[in-house]
Amino acid sequence: MNGDGQPRSHWFDDEAGPVVRPYAMTRGRTSHAAQHRLDLIAVVVTEAHADDPEADHMLSPEHVDIVELCRDAPQSVAELAAELNLPIGVVRVLIGDLVDEEMVHVTRPVPPAELVDESILRDVINGLRAL
Repeated sequence: MNGDGQPRSHWFDDEAGPVVRPYAMTRGRTSHAAQHRLDLIAVVVTEAHADDPEADHMLSPEHVDIVELCRDAPQSVAELAAELNLPIGVVRVLIGDLVDEEMVHVTRPVPPAELVDESILRDVINGLRAL
């Protein structure tokens, strides 16, 4: 009950406005087939041919926001979730939709264990100079 004796609506927050449940954005889905590749540090990049995502009426405003955010600079899944103020699970599903539509692609940064050590590169250069 609110101060007027009326039942308080759980679907409305006076400061935030109407509340949209996350499952409504994902049409009830909690995962996506591509989700196994979408950890927090996976980087999302907008495809070059994704000119006007707003023209695609199948995309939600959140889909369009992801495409636009990644157009300026590649963004990690965690950065997108923070920027859009959405749960990670929702963002993963939305990114999976965009991958299916070929609007974005996902890359993974090279793990530090697989990076070449700088000292090895110096040794190779010194070895080539010695030849």
